[in-house]
Amino acid sequence: MDVESVMYECCGLTEDCTQHYISEVKANFAGKWLCGLCSEVVSDEVSRDRELMTVEEALNAHLSFCGKFKANPAELVADGMKQMLRRRSGELLPAKSKMFGRSKF
Repeated sequence: MDVESVMYECCGLTEDCTQHYISEVKANFAGKWLCGLCSEVVSDEVSRDRELMTVEEALNAHLSFCGKFKANPAELVADGMKQMLRRRSGELLPAKSKMFGRSKF
């Protein structure tokens, strides 16, 4: 089983995958190699209304959306998770809690 490092067409990140897995993903998404996050978005769009949107249309809409941002979607999600974890640890408190303080009870 050969593993190769390949770059996703949607977000530009790379991952080590088998050729078999790459082929399966491409078969499901009109020949495009998508990361898990983007493949879920495209699948969700298609499942919302199968009569109005094909996989190709959902894929093109998603890739167009991703192209509008300078950062890729995976980086935005990672930044959001980092911010959420900081808030939970108390390192970065939301503005509201700083203004009014928190009860210790």
